[in-house]
Amino acid sequence: MMNSAEDFMRKKLDERNSMAAFRSLKKRGDKIDFLSNDYLGIASKDFSIHPEPLNLHQRNGSAGSRLLAGHSEEAEILEDWIRGEFNADAALVFNSGFDANLGLLSTLPGRNDTVFYDSLVHASLREGIRLSSCNAYSFKHNDPDDLRKKSALAKGIVYVVVETVYSMDGDEPDLSAFITVCKEFGWHLIVDEAHGLGIRGESGKGASFSFAGSDDIFARVLTFGKAAGFHGAAVLGSQVLIDYLINFCRPFIYSTALPPSDYVKLQLMLSNMLEADQERKQLSMLVDQFRLWQLKQLKFQFISSQSPIQNLIVPGNVEVTQLANHLQSNGYDVRPIKSPTVPVGSERLRIILHSFNTTAELDGMISHLENYSGTD
Repeated sequence: MMNSAEDFMRKKLDERNSMAAFRSLKKRGDKIDFLSNDYLGIASKDFSIHPEPLNLHQRNGSAGSRLLAGHSEEAEILEDWIRGEFNADAALVFNSGFDANLGLLSTLPGRNDTVFYDSLVHASLREGIRLSSCNAYSFKHNDPDDLRKKSALAKGIVYVVVETVYSMDGDEPDLSAFITVCKEFGWHLIVDEAHGLGIRGESGKGASFSFAGSDDIFARVLTFGKAAGFHGAAVLGSQVLIDYLINFCRPFIYSTALPPSDYVKLQLMLSNMLEADQERKQLSMLVDQFRLWQLKQLKFQFISSQSPIQNLIVPGNVEVTQLANHLQSNGYDVRPIKSPTVPVGSERLRIILHSFNTTAELDGMISHLENYSGTD
């Protein structure tokens, strides 16, 4: 007799298959990269650690959480460096951006507090909000006026959550406008810089960096798995906030710390990211080139974005998969974003531009888009 759990899982998987939404793991191969979040090409550079840092030779892994055996001098050096470079009172490194967002939002608001969040914030932020059991309300995407209208719903301590570059649509909010609303009501602004770090702000320090050192932003989350080309993340804020997370944030308290070598390598890669002005210039040029083509063509609908994240709307899971397959068969690594990841009818080809892409590569992909008949 079939195990009931197996029956349930098969049924759910069959439903996904019927929607043409079944997910599977695929290796990257050698196609031209219009897929990864490696905006500046840092993930593929050689960052050999030399000379050997501190006591790194004594252990390969951390062997425990930061509160037990996993704390290290390497971690302290990195967090102090981040604090100085990003003009923050204090910083705390997490194992991933998902951990940082989940931990921050599940720890800060209490049951009687309120979180207002942009309707398109990342799943990690939504999961953290859900776990906190707080009063939570979304506001219209990138709409500070709609946020202001929610003020009657506010109870207790109030947090507002936005991103600087939205991971799916690639568009960007007016941070100043959200800061103004938060100041008006005494709310606390939390900014996720996952896709802004490396490509926005002074030396790629993020769109929120111009407000660093003030009370305008309560907390910043820097994710290192995108433009920095590695993994991990850091929450930046006051020393009180960091101490609070160390004492109460379960994803931090109960996670094995990163190996000491990771903290060292991460500082090297972040330093390289901050110095990548030429790469940021090249990336901006490619974004302009692609946007110029968008204005000239009439075949596809695009989401307006000035970031490296560009979206071509192709309604229908089957239809968007066919277009992605067409590009992949011609050597371009682009993947479809299908419902239910995005709402039905807004399925899209998510095209990511990088500083290492050439104008010829971009022109080649554009040519295949223009010549696509929809029957490939």
